Amino acid sequence: MSNLSYVDAENGAWQTFLAQIDRVAPYLSGDLQEYIDTLKRPKRALIVDLPIVMDDGSIQHFEGYRVQHNLSRGPGKGGIRYHPNVELSEVMALSAWMTIKTAVLNLPFGGAKGGVRVDPRKLSTRELERLTRRYTSEIAHIIGPQKDIPAPDVGTNANVMGWIMDTYSSAQGHTVTGVVTGKPVHLGGSLGRVKATGRGVYVTGYEAAKKINLKVDGAKVSVQGFGNVGSEAANLFYASNAKIVCIQDHTGTILNEAGIDVPSLNAYVEKNQGVLGFDGAAQIDNEHFWDVETDILIPAALESQITVDRARRLTAKMILEGANGPTYPAADDILIERGITIVPDVICNAGGVTVSYFEWVQDFASYFWSEEEINERLDRLMVQAVEDVWSCATQNKCTLRTAAYILACERILKARKERGIFPG
Repeated sequence: MSNLSYVDAENGAWQTFLAQIDRVAPYLSGDLQEYIDTLKRPKRALIVDLPIVMDDGSIQHFEGYRVQHNLSRGPGKGGIRYHPNVELSEVMALSAWMTIKTAVLNLPFGGAKGGVRVDPRKLSTRELERLTRRYTSEIAHIIGPQKDIPAPDVGTNANVMGWIMDTYSSAQGHTVTGVVTGKPVHLGGSLGRVKATGRGVYVTGYEAAKKINLKVDGAKVSVQGFGNVGSEAANLFYASNAKIVCIQDHTGTILNEAGIDVPSLNAYVEKNQGVLGFDGAAQIDNEHFWDVETDILIPAALESQITVDRARRLTAKMILEGANGPTYPAADDILIERGITIVPDVICNAGGVTVSYFEWVQDFASYFWSEEEINERLDRLMVQAVEDVWSCATQNKCTLRTAAYILACERILKARKERGIFPG
């Protein structure tokens, strides 16, 4: 285990990642095991103070982070999160999962992540812009199209990426579209980017369902989180005649065992900013979400949601990890013992970073693809990732998560080995 003194969350996301690395170590060859400690220590972690003049003239301080976990295979890639619970160990874990995720998909990136401890809903648009521009100026020396390319995450969106691009470009003296992905399309963004993560959840889930002979048509689906990821996954499963029976977001939990009318819910959420109060479903207690009878469970909110207790109660046949790190390692063991298939986050929600890669390539070429081309390329890569991971799991007689880590760690550590250690 890591002995980093600035990590004190015994059961947090970083500890989950370390446990996952420990589990994969026995499957690696001896020469690669010598380098595995590089994955337990982020390459670079930056903490910044962000003093902001608020609309009322007062000054408030916010704390921001940017962590570059591993850059052996290319520049850092990872989102920026605005959330009141953001802290260093969480950002470290998210950057580490990006290292694994980009390697599993064989994208030419390393892993990075950023965040600011703030509730963006409590800031005006002008305050949010000032916060973003100040944050960008503080991390500008370690980001760039060939260094580290941020993207949207929880609490951020295309507008925030536009502010980051403009602030960074102003300091460079020319427009640098490739410094971020997930930008507005008219600023060099890619078609299909907003829906990409949710689409990836659906594509990997559909492929995995075929592997375990689970028929999607008529399957009961529960979704935690109804943002970009959860809503798009729900839309696509609904279009495939699955029954979306339960949805939970930050406002509450709704249930309709006959199936929720997802298009109607989309219109309601756009107007009301949450699922609670939707008249096409009944409100239930939030904790009861984990007891609802379902075939496919999609945790697409935040990390550390499936605890040991919840793992024992779940009725799902398959879990699609739309969020990063939603399952504790101990809960993982229980789910596997119960015969529940888990499509791990590092492939399941990798659609977003994959289309971010497409956007980065398009920015360099100044040539942009149609949304049909984007989706076709995305689907092909996601299906191939499922095939690769499934084959590795079968060969090594291990879980899909361990198989994904085997593939990723082999690619990362081979790159580290072949680059060598400087100075020698």
